[in-house]
Amino acid sequence: MVHAWEPSERYLSRSRLRAMAQRRGLPDYDAVLRWSIDDPDGFWRETERELGISWTRRYERVLDTSDGAPWAKWWIGGRMNYVATALGHAPSRLALIGEGEEGSVRRLTFGELRQEVARFASGLRAHGVRKGDRVAIFMPFTVECVVAVLAAGAIGAVYIPIFSGYGADAIAGRLRDCEASVLVCADGFSRRGQLVPMKETADAAVAEAPSVRLVIVAPRLGREAPRGARDVAWADVVARGTDSLELEDTSAEDPFMIIYTSGTTGKPKGAVHVHGGFPLKAAQDLAHCFDLQPRDVIFWMSDIGWMMGPWLIAGGLLVGATIVVYDGTPDFPDASRVWSMIERHRITHLGISPTAIRGLMRSGEAPVTQHDRSSLFVLGSTGEPWNPDPWWWYFRVVGESRCPIINYSGGTEIGGGILGCTTWTPIQPGSFSGPCPGMAADVVDDAARPVRGAVGELVIRTPWPGMTRGFWRDSREPGASRYLQTYWDRFPGIWHHGDWALIDDEGFWYIEGRSDDTLKIAGKRVGPAEVESAAVAHPAVSEAAAIGVPHELKGEGIVVFAILRPGHDASDELARAISDTVAERLGKPLRPERVLFVTQLPKTRNAKILRRVIRGAYLGKDDLGDLSALEDPAAVEEVRAAAR
Repeated sequence: MVHAWEPSERYLSRSRLRAMAQRRGLPDYDAVLRWSIDDPDGFWRETERELGISWTRRYERVLDTSDGAPWAKWWIGGRMNYVATALGHAPSRLALIGEGEEGSVRRLTFGELRQEVARFASGLRAHGVRKGDRVAIFMPFTVECVVAVLAAGAIGAVYIPIFSGYGADAIAGRLRDCEASVLVCADGFSRRGQLVPMKETADAAVAEAPSVRLVIVAPRLGREAPRGARDVAWADVVARGTDSLELEDTSAEDPFMIIYTSGTTGKPKGAVHVHGGFPLKAAQDLAHCFDLQPRDVIFWMSDIGWMMGPWLIAGGLLVGATIVVYDGTPDFPDASRVWSMIERHRITHLGISPTAIRGLMRSGEAPVTQHDRSSLFVLGSTGEPWNPDPWWWYFRVVGESRCPIINYSGGTEIGGGILGCTTWTPIQPGSFSGPCPGMAADVVDDAARPVRGAVGELVIRTPWPGMTRGFWRDSREPGASRYLQTYWDRFPGIWHHGDWALIDDEGFWYIEGRSDDTLKIAGKRVGPAEVESAAVAHPAVSEAAAIGVPHELKGEGIVVFAILRPGHDASDELARAISDTVAERLGKPLRPERVLFVTQLPKTRNAKILRRVIRGAYLGKDDLGDLSALEDPAAVEEVRAAAR
């Protein structure tokens, strides 16, 4: 079978994963996967050595499951602070590039970054911040944001990343839940040229969070922001610090981060991650799947509040690469912004969501091709399933048909990827080569039996280092633990991720969407992504979301919300034509009952479509669950209006 991409000798010769296999005498990727699952002790020992993890005391054993798989512990007896590895590279090498939406650029070497972290970390200590204290970080994705993250880890504090676009209520809820004592924020930032006043939002949140005793304000815009009794300027914290980086003595199982995830019901869940978990898993995935190496330059379009922000900081720096952070949008001041950044910073690894690509496609190829992209080596994507047309555009136009698209899917509680591609193996559009090394992933039926060639539940059969150590302030008791209920109770002893997946006859894996989004039409189960891809196949449709709604005869019918490409106007005739396209591609039983037109879809700030919110709004429900991750509430009102 002809594949969309096959690794050339250039990719094969520098592949870190292939080199590891050759050292072990393993012939192919499948053999590496089997080794990583059958011999976790040997695989993870070799992986941490390859990554150069710095230990103050080496571990005695790799894994302890005596309390059961959900409560697995790693690197038993080992003591390490992940910041030691992240900042332990040659001082003269470039570590960090920060670009602001208005065009400002800062570059720090590892030596300079270490000094910045030392000053802020010791300044935090001077203000009474200690090991185990919770430090919330509500900042745009800037150099100071990276410094704050690493400084918190350096002193053994636990940081809480918060989306830069959250409102006061969402922030306050997280501050109260984790009992944060410190909030680090910026005075504001610019979004599409407009001022976003972060400090005022932070003040409103802190007013509802009595545990916060210190608010540190970084001058992103240098504006006059309100001053409160708990406020301290970033410069004042640094002034009390020193140039000596003294790392707190932490164990591999000590927490370094609590990152909140939003569910369909209930309050957000605080996933607890540890020094020897999330950072090591992030670095391992970057090394083995993305073949990231020292002196590579990686830019992932993200925010500190989305998992990929902490993942980029911890994983990219542990590997010794240069990371690029950006606090703007991908199309400001025009659609060439990302492509110009590739040219200016000589980016080798680019990560961007399918949604962002669909948006950038609307401006055509010219904004891309006018910039030199010869530095690109790997294209990355995560966050949602691909539609074919955007995948091919990303591959052919952006990557010039020479760069692999490393599709990557996991989650906040995973600490990285479950499934991925590699630069060592062939790639097909929208697919995954298989599980990331070390992940015992499978696709199963309702009885946890493996299925092939059909859609099933994505599960993980054995623990891995990056997994969350449970939810903050959650019970460990069966029946009372949200963590166990969410991931372990469906199939006892097996992690149930909540995604539908499929393994095809050639062995490629596909994510078919969230299992709670699945449509069942006249007894036939179909993922919304499949319906959406069929709708986007119509030349007028730029983006689509499919939901299931009650149907008198079929049990459930399909409603599609479509965003049109420029030059097309909504009409009943066009709605019928789009419905016809879906029926032609998927079969008449899957013809949508309605096709409705909107200008935007309800999404999270990391561009995931909130189908449960669309469904609730369409059905006229007042309670739409947790909306803290919603990017723009106006999108929900558009859905309500279109449904009338």
